[in-house]
Amino acid sequence: MSSSTTAVKSVNGQLFRNRFFQTILLSNVLLQVGIWVRNFAILLYVTDKTGNDPISVSLISVAEFAPIFVFSFLGGTLADRWLPKKTMIWCDFLSALSVFAVLLTIMFETWEAVYFATFISAILSQFSQPSAMRLFKQHIAPEQIQSAMAIFQTLMAVFMVAGPSLGVIVYQNFGIHTSIGVMGVAFLLSALVLYRIPADIRVTPTSGLKPHIWREMGEGLRYVWRSKVLRTLCGTFALAGLSIGIAQTLGLFVVTERLHQPKEFLQFILMINGVAMLIGGASVMTLSKRVLPQRLLALGMLTGAMCTVGIGFSTSVTLTLILQFINGLFFPVVQVSISTLMLQWSDNAYIGRVNGVLGPMFVGMMVIMMAVAGPLKTVLPLVTIYSIAGLSMFVGMLVLIPIFSHKPAERGESGEAQTPSTISMH
Repeated sequence: MSSSTTAVKSVNGQLFRNRFFQTILLSNVLLQVGIWVRNFAILLYVTDKTGNDPISVSLISVAEFAPIFVFSFLGGTLADRWLPKKTMIWCDFLSALSVFAVLLTIMFETWEAVYFATFISAILSQFSQPSAMRLFKQHIAPEQIQSAMAIFQTLMAVFMVAGPSLGVIVYQNFGIHTSIGVMGVAFLLSALVLYRIPADIRVTPTSGLKPHIWREMGEGLRYVWRSKVLRTLCGTFALAGLSIGIAQTLGLFVVTERLHQPKEFLQFILMINGVAMLIGGASVMTLSKRVLPQRLLALGMLTGAMCTVGIGFSTSVTLTLILQFINGLFFPVVQVSISTLMLQWSDNAYIGRVNGVLGPMFVGMMVIMMAVAGPLKTVLPLVTIYSIAGLSMFVGMLVLIPIFSHKPAERGESGEAQTPSTISMH
């Protein structure tokens, strides 16, 4: 057994003995159960109620993504100010409360209320997610962060494979009322589990200035702009979002136009992709100990670029499935690298605001391209569109080259992680 494999097993063993990591992992399992049951139950319920009306179905995505634009930076700023453990518990508790309120409304035949189940939990996640990242920074050793992110990515991949089936089974067997109830109970249990997290660390403000939301938001923007690594990630995020937005939207046309298969064949492509992500999530734990995260991110984006172009050109079912598998294999590499870079290059006092700046860059471009991809398809061939998507991902990889040699230990010398004297921490 190689020394690197032994080191990985040692790090993972330490992680699973960490009380914080145990708790946050269990909380995430409960949340994923609730989210996947919610996503597919609401999708099937809305299609049943509206007769597959595309506008009604698209509103589900609007309810899920709109809060990221409106609340991401505000949520990140307030998450930097508030106590993270308490913030996460309250967010899960309020999510559960809102879900049960929606359930009562649906029972009185106001079916449109299902949108609020997604909308409210999406808003609250903009506060809880950066709080979770702050806790990672506090309770996970720097050398364990990349392995911790890899384990979480593996968990996400498990639910990407099993989640859709779980949601469909619950809805088809028990209906919308039970499905919404499952979501509410899952959020409530998550809130209770989070009480196991060690107590919040209270930090006395280092500045005599009173907290002011607009000043703190401005500090966050300046902090990201001053850091070469975080500034580079902004550009990479935007280009990756553009590419993924196109690929996600037009996957059905690859099946019908390039492969000449029925639309139902798309589920097999998604299944292959999910299984590959599961394998990739496990494999990245070994890679992450040997390679800097920015180089791993570049490798993932280069692979994604080549696979995207290949899928656009391919007319072979076998080749397309192979490319989808490779693409899924490297997707966890991208996700783990991004999370690791954000944690390594952000001071604990700024993690929420960094997340609030970078998140909308990716989601914003992805949603824009989701909206544009349809009209684009009417004027350009599918091969050209997928080539543009691949080129965008490739340029995003090139943007990373100037930071290939940067290491977190250099932050104190370069000033990228220094905290301004005006920062207020609560």
